[in-house]
Amino acid sequence: MNTDCVLCNPNQDPEQQIILENDHCFYIQKPSEQEVLVGSGLIIPKNHVETPFDLSPQEWAATKELMDKAKTIMDEAYSPDGYSLGWNVNPIGGQHIPHAHFHIIPRFEDEPYAGRGIRYWIKQKENKRP
Repeated sequence: MNTDCVLCNPNQDPEQQIILENDHCFYIQKPSEQEVLVGSGLIIPKNHVETPFDLSPQEWAATKELMDKAKTIMDEAYSPDGYSLGWNVNPIGGQHIPHAHFHIIPRFEDEPYAGRGIRYWIKQKENKRP
């Protein structure tokens, strides 16, 4: 555990709410993110690992367990039309906190960006390397 890491210590940020937990991971939500990303949350390993490439087999299994439970909660509460799931890795990949965290984002047919998945933004011609 890294004492300075907000994801190692989810209670350090009073806005982060632990929704689910198992031996290896937390599933958290932040109310401030719910206005646009309704029902979204993060699965984070309790052990401080920087990327999903560093997860143990037990942490992978624990992530899957919480993903399934979180989906059940979101299906019952929000009835989403789809999901976007993903990891950002390293700053260039969009990771702003150097602690692995898995995004679970319910998606809805009536949202302005419906149908645009996690690759949409990076596959645009404007993103072509020089």
